[in-house]
Amino acid sequence: MNKSRIETVLKKMKERDIPQMIIADPASIFYLTGKWIHPGERLLALYLNINGNNKLFINELFPVYEDLGIEKIWFNDTDDGVKIISTYIDNNKAIGIDKNWPARFLLRFMELKAASAFVNGSVIVDRIRMCKDEEERDLMRKASALNDAAMGRVIKKISESHSEKKMTSVLASIYEELGAEGFSFPPIIAYGANGADPHHESDNSLVKPGDNIILDIGCKYKSYCSDMTRTVFYKYASDKGKEIYNIVLEANKKAIDAVKPGVRFCDIDKAAREHIEKHGYGKYFTHRTGHSIGIEVHDLGDVSSANTDTVQPGMIFSIEPGIYLPGEVGVRIEDLVLVTDDGCEVLNKYDKELTIIE
Repeated sequence: MNKSRIETVLKKMKERDIPQMIIADPASIFYLTGKWIHPGERLLALYLNINGNNKLFINELFPVYEDLGIEKIWFNDTDDGVKIISTYIDNNKAIGIDKNWPARFLLRFMELKAASAFVNGSVIVDRIRMCKDEEERDLMRKASALNDAAMGRVIKKISESHSEKKMTSVLASIYEELGAEGFSFPPIIAYGANGADPHHESDNSLVKPGDNIILDIGCKYKSYCSDMTRTVFYKYASDKGKEIYNIVLEANKKAIDAVKPGVRFCDIDKAAREHIEKHGYGKYFTHRTGHSIGIEVHDLGDVSSANTDTVQPGMIFSIEPGIYLPGEVGVRIEDLVLVTDDGCEVLNKYDKELTIIE
């Protein structure tokens, strides 16, 4: 159990007048206990109480026998796990509920009238997770360094005989060789016009001379995620391709330059978006500028026009503007940034100047 993290959660619970809380998200349970438990459809719950009656409710199917610093309450597949939890709840007080707790458990919990009121408690843990401590920052640096190395290797493997799908399997082997824990998300490798679909699913397409190639890739290192996108060109780049690339690159740099404590996320998005709009391609930048990242590839928070929250030291998020011309060309350039006391540290070091591969 990470005592300092749990103490921070309990402090925030007191501030928000939430005396007790159920945490069911495996990523948040890992964050607080240091143990990954993947329950599938089964019940898993970490119960926190500001008075200290903390418990981990866990199915006997999962052999978690080490001391996690918190009492474990066991049940099996034939038990009513929710009812067991309800016996430990202060039923005359409100309770924070995990946003990811399946309705089949929550509805049963509400039927039992296990608390006086039910509120979304996830915002507490999610917001704490947004600001990484020193250990997490170092893990994110290492994950990104692995991703940089993988990018360099996978680009060298691109050939006219390797489909997009083949390249994803090549990338998986590269990650394994580098000591990563596998993909942090399904990679996007898109040739030519496929790159104009921001979330293209890699298929059997083959690369052709003149194609842009989007490589949106990420791996895990000790449970922390990396994420980076580079766009390169095969054999040559058209004038339109070069134009789009340089606009996106400058938008990426302008947004990164805007990152510092106290700046609103929406203003970072604006720095990238206004540059693209100025060049007449605003309607072709079809997604937000970035997302928070850590234990999950999409943590709470994003870099978008709708997010007026301010940036704080320790936050890590992506800067990934793009331009997508349907049926023609797509360019996206993405880096992860770590907010420092006076600016930001770019975690990705892999070259992002216009590159043509042979």
